Order: sequence, then structure tokens, then C-alpha cells
Amino acid sequence: MSSEVKPIDLHDVKVGRYIIMEGAPCVVKDIKTSAPGKHGHAKFRIEGEGVFDGKKRVMACSGHGRVETPIIDKKSAQVLSIAGNKVQVMDMGTYETFELDMPSDPEVAKKVKEGSEIMFWEVMGIKQIK
Repeated sequence: MSSEVKPIDLHDVKVGRYIIMEGAPCVVKDIKTSAPGKHGHAKFRIEGEGVFDGKKRVMACSGHGRVETPIIDKKSAQVLSIAGNKVQVMDMGTYETFELDMPSDPEVAKKVKEGSEIMFWEVMGIKQIK
């Protein structure tokens, strides 16, 4: 893909780690392994949940394979204004201003108020309030 991801061995994947599944960044929720036989390779069944969409994904692969893990930039920003479901924020490190979508999670959305400081993630070119 790009420099926004890096390859890792399947044996390094653990629950809670972030990997790319079906082209989307996901957090690993469950890993099951099975060793078929004397000369075979272990098989991995990985269940994940999309970081941005919450969609459940399942991936099955051979144990000698590799997967990609996304580079996640966790940043803070100040909320400048809210208009409908758009939130204008200023990155606290670069002072860049841009718009983000209001989070769909009500627990996160209630923390988004004008003047407040929020956390946002940038993953694979996508920015979202977390």
C-alpha cells in the first residue's frame, strides 16, 4: 500500500493490535490458531472490528503469511465551531484548521463542544474524532 502501513508477521498479531482487513483499519478482537499436521502450516482465523465503521470482519490465512498494520497518528485539536454534523477544529500541534464529521458514538459526541479540546485519529489519510 503506502507508507501509512507496515507489514508484520502473523505471529506478531495480538488481540488489541490494529491491522488492515478488507482494506480498512481494524482492531483485532479474537485470534484462533490451528496446526493441521506434521508438515503443514498453522492456520490463523482473525476477527476484527473496523476502527471507523465498527463493521465486523473475519480473515483466514496461513501461519507463514504477513499482514499490514496501519500507522495511527493520535492528535489533539480544539473545537472552533459546530454546524450540523460538521465540526471545525484546529490541530493543537500544527494550528491547521479543518472539518471533521461529528462522531456517531453518543458518548464521544457529548464531549464535542465549542472551545473544548478533543482527540482525533489520522489513519490511512482519514481523520476522525475518537
